[in-house]
Amino acid sequence: MLTGGGYPFRRDALSGWCRTLVEGLRRFRFDLRTVTDREPPSVPAYPLPFNVGSADAVQVGRNPGRERRRGDSNESGRGAAHLLCRGLLEESRFATGLRGLAEIAADRPDPLTNVPLADLLMDAWRGAGSADELTLPRLGTRDARTAATLLKHALGALAVSLPESDLVHCVGGTTPLLTALAGRWRTGVPLLLTEARAPVARQRPAEERLSPAVRAVLRRFRAAVARTGYAEAGLIAPLSAYHHGWALRHGAAANKLVQVPAGVDPSEYPVTAEPNTEHPAVVWAGSGGPDSGLTALLAAFEQVKATLPGTVLHLVGVTAAHEDHCAEQIERTGLGRAVRMHPLPADPHDRYTVGHVVAHVPGPADPPYRLIEAMMSGRAVVGVDVGPAAETLGDAGVLVQPDDPAELAIAIVGLLRGVNRRRQLGDAARHRALTHFTNDRVVRVYGALYADLTGPPPAPASAFELALTIPAPRTSPPASLLWLNREEL
Repeated sequence: MLTGGGYPFRRDALSGWCRTLVEGLRRFRFDLRTVTDREPPSVPAYPLPFNVGSADAVQVGRNPGRERRRGDSNESGRGAAHLLCRGLLEESRFATGLRGLAEIAADRPDPLTNVPLADLLMDAWRGAGSADELTLPRLGTRDARTAATLLKHALGALAVSLPESDLVHCVGGTTPLLTALAGRWRTGVPLLLTEARAPVARQRPAEERLSPAVRAVLRRFRAAVARTGYAEAGLIAPLSAYHHGWALRHGAAANKLVQVPAGVDPSEYPVTAEPNTEHPAVVWAGSGGPDSGLTALLAAFEQVKATLPGTVLHLVGVTAAHEDHCAEQIERTGLGRAVRMHPLPADPHDRYTVGHVVAHVPGPADPPYRLIEAMMSGRAVVGVDVGPAAETLGDAGVLVQPDDPAELAIAIVGLLRGVNRRRQLGDAARHRALTHFTNDRVVRVYGALYADLTGPPPAPASAFELALTIPAPRTSPPASLLWLNREEL
């Protein structure tokens, strides 16, 4: 299992999902590798079950290739990089260039040594067709160098090796997918891709200071990597209809897609009585980072507190890396002690118990794990209609439009004042989560997907068309049809 800086070294919603899968599929042996831009943690954050053979974290670009071989012009790297850069504008070239770099990375830590990547980017931009010229921002020398540095760092993931296995299950975004693609091209191992987020989200908060040209290069690069992953994967498992539609729009083949909604363990999120506190309380679960939905939530809560003085907002799951950012945002609002930060509780039982209402205000590409947890906890949920929130919540909560703090505040105040309605919605949310979003369903389906991809290839269709005197027995449909047709999965 390949992730991007998560399980088993980091506690977050996606890591919890991975843990459910690993611990639920005890008949499979897992080697866990997480590829990250940050300093790798020294020890796992979760205890490892007996079916985990190894677990390690690799930091991309920690020691970037500094090899300088005298007389090494690296023509193969230059040719592959040329195709990759052209592929940012002409889709058909990208995969060939990326594969060429992956093959070189198997033998040398930096496949781009002595390759003038900035010049190749500028050449590709100059050669853009008339349609692209109308939409592409100008890429100057300085921007090309910045983009080349960022691309070179990202492509370091191609040099990360993978343990010998029968299947690579890639969970996450661009970085782990690059490692998974390189492993597939080197060994031919089947690839299962789980769409945990929309793969080409708006630029990341840390990239807001970059020029439009650099952001355009990064956006096209991520889109091209996603399309290449869709083409190489044996199966793609989006978490929702929203992710399913996104994959189709970005080139995934419909016959590879198997929608597997996220799930949680009902026993970890039992229904508990509302807190017996003097003042009403709202819970929001998230990292607290710049792209976590926090800004919109605080804007709405200012209005909630003005209407219901004394209301407390609990921010659950704020990571150590984002504590300062979170505290700065709270200070700007002047809300003071009305907002309280909590790290992610080790025991999921305690995650939503401090609130009367849960506000689900996700980032633009967040998966629906936290929403499902809140629903399973039996708390009334006010959700913002972003990504798969609408299809996940259904009519078991209140859904409001994004970018409208006033509407969000009105919905929260309405539930804080309406005891009977919020309890009815809490019961409905719990029922919906039990019906559609339990982890036993996730484990069963992924067990079938693993078996399908690692099993022997099906016999050619022509073998069943022979005219025999005694009809040959028909085999059972392959697993890839069984789990598409069986409603209980």
